[in-house]
Amino acid sequence: MKKILLAAGVAAALSVSAGAADFVLKFSHVVSENTPKGQAAIFFEKRLEELSKGKIDVQVYPSKQLYNDKAVLKAIRLNSVQMACPSFSKFGKIVPQLALFDLPFLFRDIDHLHKVQDGPVGQKLKDMVTAKGIVALDFWDNAFKQLSSSKKALIMPSDAKGQKFRIMSSKVLEAQFKAVGANPQMMPFSEVYSGLQQGVIDGQENTNSNIYTKKFYEVQTDMTLSNHGYLGYLVVMSKKFWDSLPADLQADVKQAMKEATAKERELAIELDKSQFAEIEKYAKETGKLKIHTLNKEQVQAWRDAVSKIYPEFYDPKKIGKDLIEAAINTK
Repeated sequence: MKKILLAAGVAAALSVSAGAADFVLKFSHVVSENTPKGQAAIFFEKRLEELSKGKIDVQVYPSKQLYNDKAVLKAIRLNSVQMACPSFSKFGKIVPQLALFDLPFLFRDIDHLHKVQDGPVGQKLKDMVTAKGIVALDFWDNAFKQLSSSKKALIMPSDAKGQKFRIMSSKVLEAQFKAVGANPQMMPFSEVYSGLQQGVIDGQENTNSNIYTKKFYEVQTDMTLSNHGYLGYLVVMSKKFWDSLPADLQADVKQAMKEATAKERELAIELDKSQFAEIEKYAKETGKLKIHTLNKEQVQAWRDAVSKIYPEFYDPKKIGKDLIEAAINTK
């Protein structure tokens, strides 16, 4: 009898522990676990489970295991997955105003960028996304973009004239390169290396991480540390899932996200520096790549040349003058 009771007790305990979570949160993203986004997702998982005392079971699915970035927003709307972290470009048709982050030389430095994201401008953009039925939680970093070419070193804006640059689908990036007399060419990211190698395009803009991992530096002669544009992500949640959470668990989600965001930003800066160091090492060892750092006057010349495109996006249906000016004036 004692054995039967003991067995029944163990079974009951196991069933309680197995079903202890009141909610299951599937977090889908497209990168590997060893990236800043991947590491921050794992941090968020552990922290939210801890804060919610196990009431929310977070399950992270990296490397497109569930969805790619194009399909994930539809899945979020359907509550097939509860969280995702797509790049801003994936929100183009939903909230085109997120193209604010594409505007060249809008942000003075990483601190200014974060003040914009964490302040009224960032909140307004998040509210716009949330109004479309997808709860916007926070901004995560990739990094600032750099320029490269195999035709001519890009020191002054005039150096870009006539060069063919790969861009992702973006009216802002198209206008940016046209402003300096260059020819923007829309091309899938997967084709950039071969495009550079074969001379279909002369140059590209990307983060140090993308330039390093995709080996773009091997098929370019010059790289310019311009920090002219920004790539980032927006962490979003299913509205149906968010609305199902009681207030205390919503507060736990916000707290875990706040801490995960701080962690992700630290990791993104570290990765940007370490991967640039690898590109620099290649440049020194092979002599095949020259790296250029712009001085203040050169940066200003680029800023003057490309900021002329800002008024093209003053229309509220594009970005909006109020958002652009508020970002510039953020202290």
